[in-house]
Parts: sequence; C-alpha cells; structure tokens
Amino acid sequence: MRYKLFGKHSGLRVSELVLGAGNFGTRWGHGAELDEVRRIFNAYADAGGNFIDTANGYQFGESEEILGDLLEGRREDFVLATKFTMRSQPDSGILVTGNSRKAMVASVEASLKRLKTDRIDLYWAHVSDGVTPVEEIVRGFDDLVRAGKILYAGLSDFPAWRVARAATLAELRGAAPIAGLQVEHSLVERSTEQELLPAGRGLGLGVVAWSPLGGGMLTGKYRRGEKGRAEGFGGKVFQAENSPQRTAILDTLIAVANDAGVTPSEIAIAWVAAKGSLPIIGPRSLAQLENNLAAANVTLSPQQIARLDEVSAIPQGFPYTVINDPSTRDLYTGGKFDEVDAPAETVA
Repeated sequence: MRYKLFGKHSGLRVSELVLGAGNFGTRWGHGAELDEVRRIFNAYADAGGNFIDTANGYQFGESEEILGDLLEGRREDFVLATKFTMRSQPDSGILVTGNSRKAMVASVEASLKRLKTDRIDLYWAHVSDGVTPVEEIVRGFDDLVRAGKILYAGLSDFPAWRVARAATLAELRGAAPIAGLQVEHSLVERSTEQELLPAGRGLGLGVVAWSPLGGGMLTGKYRRGEKGRAEGFGGKVFQAENSPQRTAILDTLIAVANDAGVTPSEIAIAWVAAKGSLPIIGPRSLAQLENNLAAANVTLSPQQIARLDEVSAIPQGFPYTVINDPSTRDLYTGGKFDEVDAPAETVA
C-alpha cells in the first residue's frame, strides 16, 4: 500500500485505498457480523491501510460502535473519518438531521461517544440538505476544529458550486479549510467528471470516490445470479446493468481483466485511482477485501484506460459543449489553440 497527501490543505498522509465501513454491522439487515468485520479490519491494517470512512447513520450507529472497539489501543494508526446529516437512528428527528449547526454539534458528540475517541480526524457533511447556508456549515466546522472535536472538514455529495463557495468562504475568512470532497465515481457513474472532480482538483481538495464498483455491478457478480446490494440494500447505492452501454462497459471491463489476468473488480478500482481519486472499498467479507486490495497492485496502461474511457464515455454538458468546441477554441486563442501549452493542473 502506498500513501498520498490528502489534498493541498493538509499534510495528512493517507493510504491509496480507503476502507468504507458501511457494511460494518447488521442493523440494516444486510452487512457483516462482528467476527468478519474484525477480520476485514485487521487484514486492511496488515496491508498498510490507514484511512477509515464511516458515518453516524451506517447500520444505525453500529458501524461507529464497532470501530470504537476495534480502534482501542491503535487509534493513532488510522485516519478516522465519519459524517453527519443523515438519521443515525430510525426515529432521529428533524432537529438532529440536515446540515445545521445544531445537527452538526449533536451528531459530533454522539459519534465521539460511539467511536470512543476524543476527536474525529475528518468530519464530512454527508449530503447537501439544500437549505443550510454554506456560511453556517463553514463556521460550524471551524468551531469544531477550534474546540478540538475534529481536525479536518469535508463535503460529501454536494453540488460543485456549493463546494466552491464553501472552500472560498473558508479561505477568505481564515476559517478551517474545506479539506476534502467525496463523490460517487465509477465506470458507470462518470457525471462527476464534468464539474465535481475538476472543482475538487482546482480547489486543492483531497478527493475520495465511493462505489467504484457501481454497487457491485462492475464485479460481474449479478450476471452470475448473486444478489448483494441489488437486493440487500433494496436497490439503493447500486447501479443496475440496465442499458446497452452498461452492458458494453461490463463486457469490456471483463475483457480487459481477462487480458491482464486479474478480476474485473481490480480493473474497475484501478481505473478510478488512475483518475486521481482515492477509491473507497466497502467489502462485506474478507474475500471481497482481499480482492479489492489487489487493485493497488494493478497499473493500467494508457491503452487500457483509453479503451475503458471510450466505452463508458458520457455526453458533455453545457458549458463544455461550447468551451471545448474547436471553433470556440480557435476564437479564444487567436487561432493558436494547438500551440498553447496548457497547465498540468486544473486552474480554479
């Protein structure tokens, strides 16, 4: 396992694969029992993994409770990330959900107790509630950093324009920076490449990608009759093979994997990593973890990436249909677009 700096606003060194803990526990009716979780966690640690991602609502708090026990005696060996916004219990009310400061404070205190720790290394707003001003979110994060409750803050499942506004407000006001961005990204979910991924890179955020396997679809297991998340999570957090393009994507993925002598899962995870994000793996068994970890040893060739890019390509949206049009490029470079050396990194 290799390590990467988490964005440009921290010196945090994190492993190249993130262990997602959504399957830690069984209160959702689908997940891993404690003994299997312990085997998964220990094997991940033995492989050099140090970045754990959970949430207050995963398995109705059981995921955090289990992690609290597993981290005893080795807390400093891991970057511990959790989230607020969602229900932590089936009866969680309107005042302890959403992005408000009240929900944030109530959630962080509850998570600290379940995790049996004095601070959270990376605290995510789990999803945009669409109504809480980003000023309130930024100030709330800053207060928690100053109080020592959290070390870093991030935004998960937020529109790119809200991410940009939050990061800019934090910078201009001298508040704790927005350090991370979490998005869904896979061969069957590439819409994040149009706005969110460029925003994350341009703003210097550490970017992590959830569901790099499309909820298991890119493993090919559903073609073999397995159920997994397609049934266990009621069809949520799952991408179905429901279009000719998705069938072509999976066919190509399997072909590339066969040519390389590895599994489709390894190729799919390696493809996400090759795009610059830290993939979150969310195994439910030790066997799944071991297969996912093997992706760290896969280096895709430019030809393999191009082949996968081509079959999974999605149409550009506005304004990129205008910006990237050859005639427009010709107009805004005085006819010398092909002679201009563009910067290596995204410009904000």
